Amino acid sequence: MTYRSVLLDRPGAVEASGLDTGVAAHYGDPFREQRSLAAGGGIVDQSQRGVVTVSGPDRLSWLTTLSSQDISRLAPGDSAELLLLSIQGRIEYDLHALDDGERLWLIGEQAEAAPLAAWLDSMRFMLRVEVADVSAQWGVVASTAELEAAAVGFGPDGRELRWSDPWPGVMPGGYAYSVVEGDAHPGAQRRWFEYLVPLDSLESLMDALAGLTLTGSWAAEALRIAAWRPRWGAETDDLTIPHELDLLRTAVHLAKGCYKGQETVARVHNLGHPPRRLVFLHLDGSQHTLPAVGSPVMLGERRVGILTSVERHYEMGPIGLAVIKRSVDPMAELSIVDEQETYPAAQEVVVAPDAGQVVGRQTGFLRPARPATQH
Repeated sequence: MTYRSVLLDRPGAVEASGLDTGVAAHYGDPFREQRSLAAGGGIVDQSQRGVVTVSGPDRLSWLTTLSSQDISRLAPGDSAELLLLSIQGRIEYDLHALDDGERLWLIGEQAEAAPLAAWLDSMRFMLRVEVADVSAQWGVVASTAELEAAAVGFGPDGRELRWSDPWPGVMPGGYAYSVVEGDAHPGAQRRWFEYLVPLDSLESLMDALAGLTLTGSWAAEALRIAAWRPRWGAETDDLTIPHELDLLRTAVHLAKGCYKGQETVARVHNLGHPPRRLVFLHLDGSQHTLPAVGSPVMLGERRVGILTSVERHYEMGPIGLAVIKRSVDPMAELSIVDEQETYPAAQEVVVAPDAGQVVGRQTGFLRPARPATQH
């Protein structure tokens, strides 16, 4: 059944499409909403997201063996990001993980939840774990602000269910593939929190948070793109490996034990280079339209990549993320071609062209980053 948020009945609501189908793109004033969200005064309905729980005493050690991340010591209330990979090291799921002391909550996109729950259930064997897809009962609201626990409510065991985005920190066991770090990284300007709430309380929750501006997905996407933050289903395709999106910094523990896809992760990181790299694009703002997601990225007459996300930013104008071939000159002027329209685009390096092959190499675009403390 197709999900439709009750908040789409609010005045001015216009439904989003793509990954955000079922919630509002905006409520009548996208730039005002975006400014409010950036300033910590907005809240976003992301109740279309998928939510899966894993309960039982073996849940943390079990997910550690299956995933790219070490969550074996994840404390109640702490957050993590983890990937489930194919045997070839390609991203199958990108999940936001939060433990409440009794169960592990996994937040993903709506298309991830059902197949994720089915796959996890098939992998239980004799372990003491139980898997449930609770997307029909639980949803997500998000903000750049830490909201009062009393306002957003509590989980079923009295704990606040808040996931804190680790981006762009370098988590224990992680590694940064970007050129800039620390406060110079655009992601350092964007704090992001996702709150799990019962769907039957969504409307009353928004009434309780009436002091915040209800903002649509366009606002959230513009801030995400500006922070260089990749999203499953947008920046990923069937071939994506974590290195291409700089996800080794937050979602991969390079020193943990064996897991599916680890061989590719280690080989590319130590001896090779990812074939593609994520870039941030400043699009020519003179046009009144935006190119469609999926439009080819061109270097002259040669196709070198694909536009994965695009939005209008309240300060920078039209911006986007794209995945392009590693060999593209970082100084080259690119263009986006959408049918008969061409959009000039200037690139900023997100993943360095010489990322990977760390064994015996200390030069190039890449600079080691100081590890961040885990949230």
